[in-house]
Amino acid sequence: MDIAARPWQTAAMREPGRSRERLARILGAAFAEGLLSEETLSYRLELLYAPGLIEPRGLIGDLPGAARSRARETRELLAARLAEVRSRMLRLFGRDDPSPLVLALDLAATGRPLTIGRSSSCDVAIGEPTVSRRHALLRFRDGHWIVQDLGSKNGLTVNGRAVGRSEVGPGDLLGLGMALVELD
Repeated sequence: MDIAARPWQTAAMREPGRSRERLARILGAAFAEGLLSEETLSYRLELLYAPGLIEPRGLIGDLPGAARSRARETRELLAARLAEVRSRMLRLFGRDDPSPLVLALDLAATGRPLTIGRSSSCDVAIGEPTVSRRHALLRFRDGHWIVQDLGSKNGLTVNGRAVGRSEVGPGDLLGLGMALVELD
């Protein structure tokens, strides 16, 4: 294994796909209440289960109560101090919604590492000015996902703690500059 367990890392990780399941339940409930048509539900579920990043706000942001629950989860996941600093920076950049993007990890991954950054040549491209062109690397090694900072200018955090390299899994929240990515 690449790294030793850190005391702040949790032993129990959330089940993979939990965030997507939660979003699917919200969409299903909205359909049952008549807030979404069958066509809209089908379209949003296709977006939800497509490979790549998922923007929860785009899927459920227009549904009553969805934005409040997402904001509450985000506050619970972030350390209080980091959340305050991040909120100030987001307001400075003219944005007020710190909802994270969702990245689904393939647990059966066998191949190459995933690069995350602002560049379109990255495997996971994030259009945020505070994300470096090549910000971080996600690799699957010895049955675990490892995230590593690639010398980014604004650093990398995992669940609110600055890291150079760390083991990650479903439920962890990555901070890349001012961008937040929840692993699912």
